[in-house]
Amino acid sequence: MSKAPAIIPAAVKQTASLIFLHGLGDVGTSWLEAFNMYRIPKAAPHVKFIFPHAPIQRVTLNMGMPMPSWFDITGLDQNAKEDQEGIEKSSKLLKDLIEEEIKNGIPPERVIVGGFSMGGAVALHAALTSPHTLGGVLALSTWLPLSTTFPQALISGDKKVNLPILQCHGDSDPMVQLRWARMTADGVKAMGFKQYSFQEYKNMGHSSCDQEMTDVTSFITKYLPKTD
Repeated sequence: MSKAPAIIPAAVKQTASLIFLHGLGDVGTSWLEAFNMYRIPKAAPHVKFIFPHAPIQRVTLNMGMPMPSWFDITGLDQNAKEDQEGIEKSSKLLKDLIEEEIKNGIPPERVIVGGFSMGGAVALHAALTSPHTLGGVLALSTWLPLSTTFPQALISGDKKVNLPILQCHGDSDPMVQLRWARMTADGVKAMGFKQYSFQEYKNMGHSSCDQEMTDVTSFITKYLPKTD
């Protein structure tokens, strides 16, 4: 990872962590600002919020221009070749950040991972292939990458079915089409996840909206409740 993640420290004793990955061409700081704007840290003062920055690399889709990216994207259609090596590398980066939180005394079930677009794809992959059952996954405007490797790639599969997952998508997303999101939804449901929720937002493009951020806040406070 290029530089240290942007962080909102817990305002009281930290008993939980949330690691959130930005989308293509973005930086962690913009999601830190969004979380602050929606007062999410105020709703969960015991949570440390971590927003990593993707390394700068060439992206085939954008004519090979270097930009912050978790992996390479060759195209936006279903049959575009996936950058398996890049996805797995970023997934491992995220799993290393999870291990750091665990080492600092936060149990895995008190760690939520999430992300927007390609960041969400990495978060889903990392959560499903982690040796731990985490506190939850926030998958915003995203898809499950390397979907043909599942369910075989699921680790500790029997316990994983209790992993809470919130998938959110705009019905007017021109980048990650709604039908892809629905295919991911079908795939995740078929793997037997019991606490899986799929929310669609009217007229929302490849972005976020107030209702979505309200749902995100509710998910965080539900699955990372304050403990004594």
